[in-house]
Amino acid sequence: MAAVSASLMAMKGTSVQQWRPAERSTGFGETRYTVMPASRGLRVKCMAGVDPQPKDSSTASTQSTTPISPPPPPPPAPKKISTNFRDVFAFSGPAPETINGRLAMLGFVSALGIEIASGRDLFSQLASGGVPLFLGSAFVLTLASLIPMFNGVSTESKSQAIMSARAEMWNGRFAMLGLVALAFTEYLKGGPLIS
Repeated sequence: MAAVSASLMAMKGTSVQQWRPAERSTGFGETRYTVMPASRGLRVKCMAGVDPQPKDSSTASTQSTTPISPPPPPPPAPKKISTNFRDVFAFSGPAPETINGRLAMLGFVSALGIEIASGRDLFSQLASGGVPLFLGSAFVLTLASLIPMFNGVSTESKSQAIMSARAEMWNGRFAMLGLVALAFTEYLKGGPLIS
């Protein structure tokens, strides 16, 4: 204690007589020494504690060379999802692209499946009673998509490794393009794509 005080005083340029040590017990088997100057606001604290377990020299040398890494930061708090009607149906909201993508996937697969099975093109499928079937399935699929969104459940929270929200979004976009390309190709060709 005296050596530390003397070296600090030598660096500061003060005499030993101006410093006074204060001793305080913490109650945990430690004694804290605080060195305070008589006239200045500088404090130096030295903490010494009683080690309950003796350390052998091999662990002491390895612990002194191993740097202590800070704990990892806590994970970010989940983003609060708005269930307001305007926020859900906003242009950048979750409903428009999710619902349109799901309907496009259903429509594209249905149109190709019926075309392969019956040989009818997309326009003849719609003319022969396909509109009410499409509207009914669109209504059910829209409700099934909106109920979780209004309850605050996002598609990202239900994502898994393969069945992710990002994969669903891209599959929906490709299905939209595929449905438009199928209709345009069949219109130019004048008949079904697969005959």
